[in-house]
Amino acid sequence: MNALHAQGAAAKAASRLLALAGTEKKNRALETIARLLTDRQEEWLAANAEDVAAARAAGMSASLLDRLTLTPERVSGIVSALREVAALPDPIGKTDHMETRPNGLIIGRRRVPLGVIGIIYEARPNVTVDAAALCLKSGNACILRGGSEAIHSNRAVVSLIREALEASGLPADCVSLVQDTGRETAVELMHLEEFLDVLIPRGGAGLIRAVAKEASVPVIRTGEGVCHVYIDKDADLEMGAEILYNAKCSRPSVCNAAECVLIHREVAESFLRKTLPLLDKKAVELRCDPAALALLQERGVPASESDWDAEYGDQILAVRLVDSMEEAIQFIHEHGTGHSECIVTNSYASAQHFLDAVDAAAVYVNASTRFTDGGEFGLGAEIGISTQKMHARGPMGLEELTSWKYVVYGQGQVRE
Repeated sequence: MNALHAQGAAAKAASRLLALAGTEKKNRALETIARLLTDRQEEWLAANAEDVAAARAAGMSASLLDRLTLTPERVSGIVSALREVAALPDPIGKTDHMETRPNGLIIGRRRVPLGVIGIIYEARPNVTVDAAALCLKSGNACILRGGSEAIHSNRAVVSLIREALEASGLPADCVSLVQDTGRETAVELMHLEEFLDVLIPRGGAGLIRAVAKEASVPVIRTGEGVCHVYIDKDADLEMGAEILYNAKCSRPSVCNAAECVLIHREVAESFLRKTLPLLDKKAVELRCDPAALALLQERGVPASESDWDAEYGDQILAVRLVDSMEEAIQFIHEHGTGHSECIVTNSYASAQHFLDAVDAAAVYVNASTRFTDGGEFGLGAEIGISTQKMHARGPMGLEELTSWKYVVYGQGQVRE
């Protein structure tokens, strides 16, 4: 048995114990993790500084460096999210749809853990803690495979998590880290169906598509985020400018950031006049269709066809004018990834039609797409944002990491 198979077998054994651990023990483990991360955060920050220095020397982009970097403030936020997860109701054991059949059988559905969850992700050390916390609370063991850029950060924090688990009376193998960050090991993890029940990739579109194509383990696709803001002809343009600025510029590297603005032609000139001073604060590059380019003159550059499908993860925004809301909706259907879409409008009818017609995990009226987040949705944290429609959609919290089993009570019934 090689190292990864041994790790999978250990996680499977740990998952069976964790499934029976009960809420009190799981919450105690989460609180112990939170305390260790607070008391010994310097260990994690020092390891992270090593990763950041290496990434900067290798020429990592500013947006990816931002994702990689930990600060005391970010650690504090991660610890707060841990405690929020601990405070959430435990979904495991919840039973519903209990009914008595004509033959006297009592049949119900009970929530159970998925089992062992594999998570493949990139340079996001906070994901290590979010994933571990959600998996623990939902009774799942997890095998984490982060990117090479964050290996020192991930080793440090997983060591602390495993120490906390043992101190709380749970197997350390409830959470484990794949130490080898080579592609061969990642591919092997994608085929570890003997031990993994589900695989969740979290990162850029390339990673997600590669995992979905290669894996023989069931995959939940997450995070591909080509998000749009549509400025309707009945929009409050001041509000629209603020929403677009937040959706694009507050943190452009994340999957819920806006990548394209669609502007109704009737209000385009007025809207651009209001929004340009905000976008200029961050030197946002505008890639425009011919109509938008004519209004912006020297400020924009011509968009290529690939710009309408781009997840930039940077201070770049595609700009397109449309003649109607229906044209905007059709464009979103053709170029969106089913993540988060927004309309800015004062028309109730337009808002409701947009909500009904747009097919995405989260659809907004007059609010930034940046709210598509497990913490903002009251889930405590998230293991990813699912853009598919099977089982889980949108920010994935505790319930999305569970399944059902049917429980059947009888008194000697046999089937004729």
